[in-house]
Amino acid sequence: MKDSINTISIVSVFVLLSISLATSNDSVDFDSFLRCLPTRSNPSVPIADAILTPDNSSFQSIYQLHANNLRIFLSATSRPVAIITALHPSHAQATVVCAKRHGFQVRIRSGGHDFEGLSYTSDVPFVILDLFNLRSIDIDMASETAWVQAGATTGELYYRIAEKSNVHGFPSGYCTTLGIGGHFSGGGYGFLMRKHGLSIDNVIDAELIDVDGRILNRESMGEDVFWAIRGGGTTSFGVILSWRVKLVRVPPRVTVFTVPRTLEQGATELVYRWEHVAPKLPKDLFIRLQADPINNGGNNKTIRVSFTGNFLGQTNRLIQLMNANFPELGLRRSDCLEMSWVESTVYWGAFLNGTSSIDVLLNRVIGGLFYKSKSDYYKTVIPRQGLETLWEALMDIEDVFVQMNPYGGRMEEISESETAFAHRGGNLFMVQYGVQWSDGGIGASGRYVELSRRLYSAMEPYASSNPREAFVNYRDIDIGSNESSETDFEAAKEYGAKYFRNNFKRLAGVKARVDPENFFKNEQSIPPFVY
Repeated sequence: MKDSINTISIVSVFVLLSISLATSNDSVDFDSFLRCLPTRSNPSVPIADAILTPDNSSFQSIYQLHANNLRIFLSATSRPVAIITALHPSHAQATVVCAKRHGFQVRIRSGGHDFEGLSYTSDVPFVILDLFNLRSIDIDMASETAWVQAGATTGELYYRIAEKSNVHGFPSGYCTTLGIGGHFSGGGYGFLMRKHGLSIDNVIDAELIDVDGRILNRESMGEDVFWAIRGGGTTSFGVILSWRVKLVRVPPRVTVFTVPRTLEQGATELVYRWEHVAPKLPKDLFIRLQADPINNGGNNKTIRVSFTGNFLGQTNRLIQLMNANFPELGLRRSDCLEMSWVESTVYWGAFLNGTSSIDVLLNRVIGGLFYKSKSDYYKTVIPRQGLETLWEALMDIEDVFVQMNPYGGRMEEISESETAFAHRGGNLFMVQYGVQWSDGGIGASGRYVELSRRLYSAMEPYASSNPREAFVNYRDIDIGSNESSETDFEAAKEYGAKYFRNNFKRLAGVKARVDPENFFKNEQSIPPFVY
């Protein structure tokens, strides 16, 4: 990447034309922006090695490498004028200061798992600050804590913890290529959430670059900002450089299982029973279900529901708990696998049923897909009639899945105002609806997006309401958005209430204090507002 990057050279006429056509703001000055960067960064780590412009041979590959939703590129109207692949914290500081001074918007990317591409697209002149090179993980077993840079992945964190201990872990995502920076800030969850809460519930400090380019820690940013970046998304408030997390204790051996059932095998009744049981199980037991349509022979389709569990203990005790609480599933010893906690992260990452080496956790390649996802929170049980509605909707779509993640346990114990993440007590489970496809045409994408909306609409009578809540890490432009160049408060209230419930007003107040001119913004950012 470094061998052909030229930072201060004049970019191609095409790029200059793109800039001039994209905006009428006379303050946008690309050459001055490039000249500014070295003056604001650490000279011992030349920022020249971190800058990619569209005339560079690596530009397009890096642009697409860390963007896993290929649907976004079909509708993108412009490319970034530059990608800053920060090699040092000062490179991120320089990007903020120089972009603000010379009229460019900054989009911040750490892993690329951005469902709507808000971290790497914009309709106004912008630069991408890509943090994938800032990936160090410093674990201190004496204090049972770790500093994790924003560009590290969840898989890398799991792997590095396992190098130090077989009785420590961290509650984070199933997917092992998630970038830590954004994943944590939106309230990243995983199979430990009923026992230990979300990632942000175990964050004890952070390093944040503010709108003036200063690096702040918890003490210097203040408790209001520290509250806001844990669940409110950091990109409205600054650039997360790193998180300090408290590791959690796990047993030396855990047990995982997957039990599939089709409609013909009584899946509807099992799901109905799961709704009642899963949120009330002991905290050590987490059972997620996924439903998807499959071919049942010939042209016949059915729904397969997979019950996947994680138990912080050994098989004998798990069988006892299941027989006492959920005997209808018929869990057998042969369904269960005992393994170390880090091996269970491989299992949940769908790597060959946990038989792969844990080295797969170090794989950072995310692999692009065309997809549209939506989310819901359920506060009451979906009745049998509602489940039948769901199955019918799934039958009409190819390459669709629905995942249901149980709440209860630790999630019930934490107040919705303790962090900016407000979806706490009162929820039985959170649902993701996902539609994927391989045909990349605009027409195909439009059709699949519409199918996802039909599925979402079909479940409206059963989901949370007033507002119909959504998970901010599963970004969904359909629930409300702004233009790239503005953050209108009335429009923001529409999506803000769904993502943050009663915490939205407080988030807007924090934003007004730390970024009153609204430099850090995207189509679903927090607006500054003084109450």
